[in-house]
Amino acid sequence: MTGVSYTAIRQLFSSAATGLALFAVLSNAAPAQPPLRTLDRTNLLQYRDDSGTVKPVTNAAEWGKRRADILAAMQQVMGPMPGDDRRVDLAVKIEEEADAGSYVRRLITYQSEPGSRTPAYLCIPKDVLAGKHKAAAVLCLHPTDNTVGHKVVVGLGGRAGRQYAAELAERGYVTLSPAYPHLANYYPNLGKLGYVSGTMKAIWDNSRGLDLLESRDYVDSTNGFGAIGHSLGGHNAVYTAVLDERVTAVVSSCGLDSYTDYMDGAERVWYFGQGWCQIRYMPRMSNYRNKLEQIPFDFPELLGALAPRPLFVNAPLHDSNFRWKSVDDCAEAARPVYELLGDPANLQIEHPDSDHNFPDDMREASYQVIDSVLRPADN
Repeated sequence: MTGVSYTAIRQLFSSAATGLALFAVLSNAAPAQPPLRTLDRTNLLQYRDDSGTVKPVTNAAEWGKRRADILAAMQQVMGPMPGDDRRVDLAVKIEEEADAGSYVRRLITYQSEPGSRTPAYLCIPKDVLAGKHKAAAVLCLHPTDNTVGHKVVVGLGGRAGRQYAAELAERGYVTLSPAYPHLANYYPNLGKLGYVSGTMKAIWDNSRGLDLLESRDYVDSTNGFGAIGHSLGGHNAVYTAVLDERVTAVVSSCGLDSYTDYMDGAERVWYFGQGWCQIRYMPRMSNYRNKLEQIPFDFPELLGALAPRPLFVNAPLHDSNFRWKSVDDCAEAARPVYELLGDPANLQIEHPDSDHNFPDDMREASYQVIDSVLRPADN
C-alpha cells in the first residue's frame, strides 16, 4: 500500500463505519450498509423460495437458487462483478521475452478494462508455440509478495514451493500469471475504476485473463481452464472460479478457512486496513467486527458453489494463517452439495505435515487433478 499508513488509520478510526467513510473518500466509493446473513453458513441444503420461505434443497434446480444467493452475497461485500461492456479489446503487449528451456516466458500487459492494463506472465511450451499442437491452459495466481509479486510463480522469486506456473509450463500447459492489485508494481486506481475492493478487481483481471487465453489459437479450451494458487492465490482461485465457470479445475493451497475462524476470531484483524479488511481485499468486511456470524457469505458456501467441479485443497497441519480443522469444517458443509450433484470424490482435502507452504508432493497431486480435467484422454 502506498501513501497512507493504515496502522495510523486504525488507531484514529476504530469504528467500521468511520473506516469505510474514509475508504469512500480515498476511492470515491460510497460505503454500504452491511447486509445480514439470512441462511445457515454450514447447512447448504436449504434455500429461500420466491416467497422467502426457507425450504430444503432436494435437487440441482433448488441448489441453483441457493447458489445464486451466495453469489449475490459475495458481491454485496466485494462489489459487483463488472459487466460485458468492460470487456474491451485486450490489446496485448509483449514487454519482455525469455527462453525458459522447454517453454517461452513472456512478460505481457493486457487491457483488462478501459483505463487499466494488467501485467502478467504468459508461459508457452515451445512445441505449442511452433504450432505442433494446442495445449490446455491454467491460470496461476500468486501469493502475497510485495517485492516480486507474480514473478514468484514463474520461478523468479527465489521461494521454494511457489513456482507452479513454471512447473505446469514444463508439464506442457500454457500458463497465465496476472499480477494482483496493490502488490509489488501493480497499483490500479480502484476507486477511479469503480471498485470497492481489490478482491473484485483481481477477479475481473483473472476473468479477462481467461478471455486472453481463449483468444490464443494455440490454446485448447475444450475442457475449460485450471486455476491454481497459494495463500492469497489460493482464495483468489476460489473466488474467481465461483464467479467464472470457465474454470473447471481448482487448486487452493493455504488459502482459506471460515471467516469466523480466521486467526481464531481475533478482533484486531477485523479493523479497517487489517486482515481481510485491507483495500487490496474487502474493506467492507470491517463492518462485521464483533459480529462475524453475520458475514453474508463464507468459505463453506464458496466451496459448495464450486460443485461439482474438481477442487483440491492443500491445508497443512501447521499453517499459521488458516486453520486446517476449519478447512475440514468447510469441506464437511460443502460435501453434501457435491453428493447432490453426483461427484463427492471431486472435493479433495489434504493435510501435509508442514507449515504455510505448498510441498512438492502436494503440488504434484494437484497437477494430477488438473490433468484429470484438462487432459482426460491422457488419464
